[in-house]
Parts: sequence; C-alpha cells; structure tokens
Amino acid sequence: MAHTTRTRHRKQSDRPARRAAKDGRRILRRESPTVVAVLTDLADFAAMRGYRSFTFDDYPTYLRQIESLLRSLTSRGIHVRVGPFDPAEYAEYCADTGHEPDSSGSRTRYAADITTTGPTVPYTGQPLELLITEIEYEAGRQATWERASGILAGAGECAGCGDDLARTSFDRASQALMRLFEAAGPGHHHLVCSVPADGTTLLAAMHARCDEQGMVHLVEAEALVCCTVLAAGIAEDSGGGVVMRSGTGAGQPPKDRPDEVRGWTLSDGWLHPLTEAEVFNAYCTDAESGDPVPPEPGVVHRPGFALPPPEDG
Repeated sequence: MAHTTRTRHRKQSDRPARRAAKDGRRILRRESPTVVAVLTDLADFAAMRGYRSFTFDDYPTYLRQIESLLRSLTSRGIHVRVGPFDPAEYAEYCADTGHEPDSSGSRTRYAADITTTGPTVPYTGQPLELLITEIEYEAGRQATWERASGILAGAGECAGCGDDLARTSFDRASQALMRLFEAAGPGHHHLVCSVPADGTTLLAAMHARCDEQGMVHLVEAEALVCCTVLAAGIAEDSGGGVVMRSGTGAGQPPKDRPDEVRGWTLSDGWLHPLTEAEVFNAYCTDAESGDPVPPEPGVVHRPGFALPPPEDG
C-alpha cells in the first residue's frame, strides 16, 4: 500500500511539469510561421488532377478547403503566409531532386522549398479571391525584379568611365526616384515605371507618401523593384519612362482638388519631363498592348517637372 501511495504521489507531482511542457510546445507552435502553397487558377488545378494522389475533384471544393485550413491556422494564433503552387515548376523540381511527383510528400517538400525564397503574402483573414489576387501580384513583382536584375547582372562596364555599369545605373535610378518624390511635395504619389526589354515591357509600381517636413515614406520592397527596373533601362539605354499620379490619398479627390498625373521619358541615362499632351498620351495608352485607354474622371494631366542632373561617381 505504501508503494502505491508513493507512485500516485509521484504521478501527481509530474503533472505540472507535463502541463508546462505542453504549454511551451503550444507557444512555440504559435510563434512558428506556417506557409501554405495554393493553386491560384483553374488551369493549374487541372494540371494537378493528373496525379492520382491529388484527391480533389473540383476547384471550388479545393478553394473552400484551403480557406478552411487558413482560418483554422489563424484561429490558433499561427502566423500564416501563402504562396503560389506552380505545377510546371513542381514537375521540374521533382525531376531535379529525384522525388516522385505523384506523392503528397513531394508536394509538401516542394511547397516548403519554393516558399522559402518565392513570393508569399500574409493571410490576415481577407477573402480568398483577394488573397489570390495579392499572390499573383506578388509573384509578378518578383518575376519582374528577377528579369531586371538579370539585365543588370550582364551589363558589364560603363564604356565611358570603366565603372561597373550595374552599380552606376542603380545609383542613377535611386537618385531619380527620390528626386521625383521630393519635387512632387506633400501628398500621396503612385508611380509606374515601364522599360522595354526583350520584346516585352517590364512594369513596376510603387506608392510613396511625402509629409510636410519633406520626409518620403515608402515600401522598400516596392521601391527596390521600381529602382531595379529603371536601372535596367538606364544600363541598356532602352528608353521607357515613368508616370506619377499625385493626390491627397483620401479616396476620390474632390472636384476642386483632382489628382494630377505627370510623366517623364528615360533617355541618355536620366528622366526628362514630358509635355502635357505627351503625359495624356502616355497615361491613356496601355503600356503592353498600345491600345488607347479612356481618360479617368477627376484626373488632370500636367507636364513633368525638370529634375536636377544626376550625381555620378
């Protein structure tokens, strides 16, 4: 009987330790981020239906299950990021790594690997349709940055000075963007940079807010892509340009304070102002197709302002 009492006492005394260990694991689980890879369109879903281990029969059901999973994870306080699942890249991944493609384990490994460095966005409870739009936008932005970075990587040396052309071009692009926002003054400014490259157009956009003290507030990831695209255009001397829309940032502008659109063309390694008519043509033309775009109500077109010359060296 004495032995039984001691055993029971020892088990009871172990409970706080076991409870603390369980609580600790729960805390660590909440603090460990989770990444989920999602098939963002019906064509990608159809491609995965070719694997017998992929058991979803229809895309709407798949999306509902994904949304349920995301909500379940966030309800437990887990930080969740979501990235795209690309079937073509998945097949290449399996071929390169020797994994069996028709396997849930291979899909898990692929999702873990590609989302480490690939494009992801945080899940904060937004509708799945909006989440997919954000994923596709982020994927496009990263692809643009990679293409522009590739152009800079092969730029070589500056013919006139022997300096590294990629570094010189990036410095010039950085100066140009900052001087644009500083000259634009207080308000919210949305900038779109377009540069022709290999028969297509590299497009990058960014938003900045300039306060009354002259400070420029921006998202570094957006600024990096815009700067890299502009630098690629400078390095290649490929032309291109920048359009900037400025306003109060408070939704639809009042009739007496419409948003203003200005533009610049890229030539000789710097941005030069467009006339009002040129700004209208640039803003009302689709950058990729060249088709006309109807003027937007509540927007006025202004000539670009001259920017101080670059400070090279």
